[in-house]
Parts: sequence; structure tokens; C-alpha cells
Amino acid sequence: MTTPRFSSVAPCFSVADVGATMRWYEEQFGFHGDPFPESGPYLFAILFRDQVEIMLQRIEGYEKPDLYARRSVGVWDAYIRVAGVKDLFESVRDRVTVIKTLRQQPYGAWEFEVKDPNGYVVVFSEMA
Repeated sequence: MTTPRFSSVAPCFSVADVGATMRWYEEQFGFHGDPFPESGPYLFAILFRDQVEIMLQRIEGYEKPDLYARRSVGVWDAYIRVAGVKDLFESVRDRVTVIKTLRQQPYGAWEFEVKDPNGYVVVFSEMA
């Protein structure tokens, strides 16, 4: 019997506008999108960059609750490991909403947190 091997994970964000969200991730972080249907309004998309995928699912009128209002730490929707996180931070810091600036954590990782236009909190991290 073969032991199952997990190979990846991809967050699926519910959003009101798949096209606008897809463009934001493309413009800010260099993802490219594969939407469905091929012409808008899109119902679903998979965004790709290197080995990372983020899925977007349209729910009309959806608004993500702001969990940061209730808790100031650990409210993450995605945690993305990056080779070159310091360079990534420098390239986006003036163009996105940075919640927590680049800093080294007690466990050694360099991390920064951003909030996307839908309110999702995405952490970019690199182990030192």
C-alpha cells in the first residue's frame, strides 16, 4: 500500500469581483490568472506564480468580515513562503496595504503582512 503524499495547498478566497481581484494580484505580486468563464464577469479563477496558487470564487455582494478588529495577531488567510522576501517587500511596500512591516520573528522567519482589496490578510515569509 502506498502512503498518500500531500503535494500542495491553495487558499480559496470568496470575493465579489473575481476580475478586479485577479488584476490586483497580477499587478502587485506578479501572479497570472486562469479565469472561468473565459470572458467576464468571472465566476472563478486560479492565480499562479511559481509554485503558489490562489483560487478566487465569486459570491455576489460578498464582504469578508474584518477579524483584525477582534484580534490583532494571527489572523492570516494565506501564508506564502518566498525566496527573496526582502526584495519582494521593497518592491510592493508603497503599492499595497502593509499591515505589518518586514521583520524577523523569534522563530527566525522574515515576514510581512498585507491586506488585499477584499480584506484577506496574506503573509509573505522566508526562513533566515
